[in-house]
Amino acid sequence: MNAKNASMAAAGVATVGALAYMSMETVDANMAADGLHAPVYPWEHKKNLATFDHAAIRRGYQVYKEVCAACHSLDRIAWRNLIGVSHTEAEVKAMAEEFEYTDGPNDVGDMFQRPGKPSDYMPKPYANEEQARAGNAGAYPPDLSLMIKARHGGADYVFSLLTGYQDPPAGVEIREGLNFNPYFPGGAIGMARVLYDGLVEYEDGTPATTSQMAKDVTIFLSWAAEPEMDERKKMGMKALTMLAILTGLSVYLKRHKWAGLKTRKILYNPPAPKKH
Repeated sequence: MNAKNASMAAAGVATVGALAYMSMETVDANMAADGLHAPVYPWEHKKNLATFDHAAIRRGYQVYKEVCAACHSLDRIAWRNLIGVSHTEAEVKAMAEEFEYTDGPNDVGDMFQRPGKPSDYMPKPYANEEQARAGNAGAYPPDLSLMIKARHGGADYVFSLLTGYQDPPAGVEIREGLNFNPYFPGGAIGMARVLYDGLVEYEDGTPATTSQMAKDVTIFLSWAAEPEMDERKKMGMKALTMLAILTGLSVYLKRHKWAGLKTRKILYNPPAPKKH
């Protein structure tokens, strides 16, 4: 009976394994198909008690605005999200007013153009996906709002991708219009290298090297994916502090209330036998 049960269990495991294998879309033993795994970098904001580098967020926004925004959108970030993080309210209002937004209808039912407001979301570089593909040789530039969360490796992947462009090794052919980057799945990416030393001029005087710009824009995109992270960490510290205080009070009250009961002794003195 035991041998029969073992055989049935083994058959069941084999069947489940076979179904799981068949359900996989692709099985590829070539590591280049998945891209080179990005190194793990010591990002400061990933530490439990650390926050985002807000100066880096400001510089990263500048890189996004002057380099990335020509092709990539940032749909989930409104201008007001920058207030108190990387820019002042006056700066954000001035930046938003540089763009025209369609609003309405007005009193006669017509749509109209108006300057941007802090409550508006950052403008898209293209009106629709077809226009985006037409302007990028058929490739569709993805939205960057959640890019750090959307890619395996997160910030490490984005930084490695931006700094990983190189000539293809011997024996590797890249189709015309594509560029070799070992960190991109397949190794051939439609986006050309966009960061070069001195491409932007930081207002705080930070040298704009390729790695510095890649680091800053990666930190900016990390914040864009989790703009609530700093506040969440603060709330977590407050919660842990209150939990520690309440735990201490609970232990004290428990010992205070129950110590007398737990340490008392109950003695039984049998009555003396009666004398006849």
